[in-house]
Amino acid sequence: MFARPSQYTMRRMAEEIQPSKEQSSWILSWLPSWCPTSPSQLKNAEEKMLKSVKQAFSRQHVRISNDNYLWTLAFSTQPQPHSPCQPPAQPRPPLVLLHGFGGGVALWAQNLDSLSSSGPVYALDLLGFGRSSRPQFSGDPVGAEEQFLEALEEWREKVGLEEMVLLGHNLGGYLSAAYTLKYPRRVKHLLLVEPWGFPARPENPNHNSIPVWIRAMGAVMSPFNPLAGLRLAGPLGPMLVQTIRSDFKQKYSSVFDDNTVSDYIYHLNVQTPSGETAFRNMTIPYGWAKRPMLERIGQVQADIPISFIYGSRSSIDCDSGFAFKKTRPDVEIKVIRGAGHYVFADQPDDFNQTVLQILTRAENKSEDEGTRKKEFN
Repeated sequence: MFARPSQYTMRRMAEEIQPSKEQSSWILSWLPSWCPTSPSQLKNAEEKMLKSVKQAFSRQHVRISNDNYLWTLAFSTQPQPHSPCQPPAQPRPPLVLLHGFGGGVALWAQNLDSLSSSGPVYALDLLGFGRSSRPQFSGDPVGAEEQFLEALEEWREKVGLEEMVLLGHNLGGYLSAAYTLKYPRRVKHLLLVEPWGFPARPENPNHNSIPVWIRAMGAVMSPFNPLAGLRLAGPLGPMLVQTIRSDFKQKYSSVFDDNTVSDYIYHLNVQTPSGETAFRNMTIPYGWAKRPMLERIGQVQADIPISFIYGSRSSIDCDSGFAFKKTRPDVEIKVIRGAGHYVFADQPDDFNQTVLQILTRAENKSEDEGTRKKEFN
């Protein structure tokens, strides 16, 4: 199992595994020389982000089929001492964190210490993103979604997890819900943080609410990947990220006072656009999902708890969560004040506390149900 090797063994394994080179077109092979980036620069940017994490953790590329791999961080806690008259508490299922579109494991830097304080935590780069392999995805939205899910399921098998608490942000939320639909026995609790792709595109969307320049840019860029402009900017790319996403510097200002975060975001998103292409194939203009999750999530088994976490200042409203709650009243919805779409970075302390409270309540409920079953028998 993944959690058994020591921290040093895991790090050695990570060093021994050399990611295979991706097949790419001539333009993709040209881009690295135009963009000031490389896999080693992404690695260095990630390590700089993770220096703020105090808990010990291990890291490695977890190999799956077709020469692919998922870059993974693993946090485990030592068993708590217990008295002879009191049996040891059962550890909660591992918490698995799935980032959103254009993200990576190090964006959880302000959350990992707190979330791993009460149980094992895994954070991984989705297939096609971050330091995971970047294969060619299906052009069909069903096929692309299936590739994401199969990679996650193979990862679970290789790591050796029987069940897990699945927490996904943005695209990671969409994929977490899709995984739960397909592999319900493996998910103990589903936490959806500002999930993408839930509502269907309105039949008559209010284009007037979308600024003219965004509509024009959408029309021009629709044949291309969402972040193609960043790669085409070449040497100006790092400055472009610092300017356009200057808000990220503020989000992580308590741990970094320089361009650490924007450098990481830049190197994440100018590598081969594999997962980015898959995302494009799963969307229709202005970011709607071709296969809206709200039309499917009702099929999640009733015994799997579902929690939504939103930011009060987010551009993604919480209507989808409340719409689903009408048909399934036990669904839990939390709104964190003062947070935007990146709720875990905007208000990390409140986010961490909210997640831990959800996990504790679910754990206590599970223990109470177990006790009642024993008494009944």
